[in-house]
Order: sequence, then structure tokens, then C-alpha cells
Amino acid sequence: MNMHNASWVRQELVAPSPRPGGQGGVLAWMRKNLFNGWLSTCLTLVSVFVVAWLGLAVAPWLGNSIWRANSLTECRQLLGDAPGACWGVIRDRWPQLLFGFFPAHLYWRPVLAFVLLFAALAPILFRGVPQRLLTFTALYPGLAYWLIWGGSLWFPVAVYLGFALAALVFACAARTGQGLAVGIAILSAALWWIYAVQPVSSGLNIALPMSLDAVASRDVGGFLLSIIIGVTGIAMSLPLGILLALGRRSSLPLIHLMSVTFIEFIRGVPLITLLFTASLLLNYFLPPGTNFDLILRVVIMVTLFASAYMAEVVRGGLAALPKGQYEAAEALGLDYWKSQRLVILPQALKISIPGIVNSFIGLFKDTTLVMFIGLLDPIALAAAIRANTNWQGIYWELFIFIGAVFFVFCFGMSRYSMYLERRLKTDHR
Repeated sequence: MNMHNASWVRQELVAPSPRPGGQGGVLAWMRKNLFNGWLSTCLTLVSVFVVAWLGLAVAPWLGNSIWRANSLTECRQLLGDAPGACWGVIRDRWPQLLFGFFPAHLYWRPVLAFVLLFAALAPILFRGVPQRLLTFTALYPGLAYWLIWGGSLWFPVAVYLGFALAALVFACAARTGQGLAVGIAILSAALWWIYAVQPVSSGLNIALPMSLDAVASRDVGGFLLSIIIGVTGIAMSLPLGILLALGRRSSLPLIHLMSVTFIEFIRGVPLITLLFTASLLLNYFLPPGTNFDLILRVVIMVTLFASAYMAEVVRGGLAALPKGQYEAAEALGLDYWKSQRLVILPQALKISIPGIVNSFIGLFKDTTLVMFIGLLDPIALAAAIRANTNWQGIYWELFIFIGAVFFVFCFGMSRYSMYLERRLKTDHR
């Protein structure tokens, strides 16, 4: 029978019906979300009262703001007896809060490094960006180091040659087994970085000078320092955390024991203790005369600290996967690393996105702890500004500005995690 000619088969779509009255609009939303019971109604009214009270209390202070003033005394003279915010301190000291004591005529270098950071992250974070930019992503850390600290361009080039040497040694030693080849490659790169980087970069700089004015680490501060520590810790803690999570779930006793020991030790020690270790105690274990930059020591400690917490977040995602996913990977004939890369980890990381981003946000905010070991983060610079005779007694304006900048970065990471969850959502609920 021809189904298209049957009288009970509709030939056109049914026109959409209008929404039932009272089921949409602002009033319906308020009735459903704000006044759907006596408890919800009471909480809504109390919240409105608190918000209105805070708004009425803060509005005169914000509305009577002073932006053009060179000292707190001048602000008070302009305000008279009226309450008001003295944002002149931000207008006067914003370069110091952003860059620390970085030379003013070289501000273009950290600004350029910050702009290029987004170009380096684009092919990783967003679809549709040409994957050819991943080459620039790999080269960006060396370029950013050169722009911020200056010196010879050949130094980061010599460091990258260590990675190239490791890849070459691994390719040559792959016949002996992957585990042994990885060990030989890591050892070759470490020996290159310890003994060859400095003489090679010095020789190349003599033959073909390419350098920028050097900037000491003590001059790097403010949000520039927080971004350096935060971005580096975030970028390095994720892969290390994945390896530690896999090691903790490994059936090899030695790998399992080392991973568990590292994770539990790091998670059981406060970050401030590790920072003091990096600042004070680490020098006692280094050869005499060794110049180990304090910012580099802090970055290493922060990365190790974050990687231990990241390992537990990723392990939670691995544990949440049904056993059938592991069995399916084995049924396809995939070896351990291929099954992890193609089947297990993509699903585990998708489940772990909220926890991962939460760890990233916490890590970025924890960068303010470096003030206790003498590094000039925004909080330390705010204390230094308040100690100045011109701004002695200023308080709220500095910390509101610092909190607002941190909020912008953290809110941006939170919104991206929500976007990523929606993009990777595969169910239709």
C-alpha cells in the first residue's frame, strides 16, 4: 500500500500553538523562582532589603569619587566633610600595581607577551582556530620569557634545542623499548640543559647578537607576577596531574607507591610552607654559588602543589567512568597508552571539567601568598603604596581594584568552563 496516499497520514506539519496564558513572562518567572512558597518569599524580601541597604550605604561613597588627586590629603580637601572614594591612588599607581617595578620604557614587552598569550591559547581553547597556530603555542613560553626578562634570544633557543635532542634520542632508542627510550631521552635533555645551554647560547650570541635589555626578577611584580605564576602553574599542573592520576591507578607497585606518596605528601603540607621551602631551604641543598632564580623556584613549587590536587580531580573522573569503557578499549585491541588517549582520558577530563577549572581558579588566587616570601605581588605592592606618605591611610580603593581584577580573570575562567561543558555535552537531556 502506498503510505503517502493513505488518508490517515498527515501531509503537512501542525501549526505551533500559542503559549498558554500565564505560563511565560517576568511575572511567571518571579512566581516560580522567587515567590513559590512562604520560605522563598521571606528569603526574597530579606535579600532585597539587604541589597537595597548596601546600595544606599555605598552609593554616596562611590558617587562622590575623586579621580584626579596626587595624595590622600588632596582628596580629603576636595571632598570636604562628604564621604567619597579616592580613586586618585589607582590613577597615580596603576602602572606599579600592574607591572611592579618593571622599567617604564619597557612596558611594551609584558603587554606584548600578554597579548600573544591569547594567540597561543586560541588553538587550544576554541574550535575553528587553525591548528597551524599550535606551533606558535609551543614556541610561546620561550618568547614570553625573552620578552619579560630580556637577555639573549639564544638562551630560550638553546633550551628548546634540549627538547629537540630528547625527541631525536627517543626516535633512535625506540627499538630498545619505549620505557628505556623515554628514560634515555629525559637524561639527554637534562644533561643538555645543565651543561650545554649556557655555553651554546653565549657562543651563538657572540656570533649573532640578538638580545633585549635584561630585567631582574626583583623588578617583576604586580599582576604581571601573578599572571606569570598562575598561567605557568596552570599549564604545567594539568599534564603532571594526569600522569600522577594514572600513576596512582597503575598496577605497577613502584609507580603506584611513588604517585601516592607524592600526592599525599603535597596535599598534607600547606602551600605557604612549600613557598618558604622554595625561598629559604632550597638553597641549602644546591651547590655553592648556584644562582637559582626565586620566581623559578616559586613556579616549580606552585606547579607541584597544584599538580597533586589536579591528580585527585582527574582520578575522580577516571573512577566515574563505567568499567565497560575500559573493556571496550581492550576489545578494540588498543594498548594502554592508546586506550587512555583515545577512549578513557577524553571522557574522564570531560567529567572533571568543573573540578579542574575550580583548581585553576584557586591556584590563580593563591599566587597572592608569594608576598610572604618577599615577592611583590599586588597585595604586597598595595601595602607598599599605603606606606607612602602621600597615600598613608588609603585602604578600600586599593583592595577593591585588586579584587576587581582578580574577579575578571576568575570569572572569565568560570564562564569558559561552562562554555566547554555545553560544547562537549553529548546527551540530549
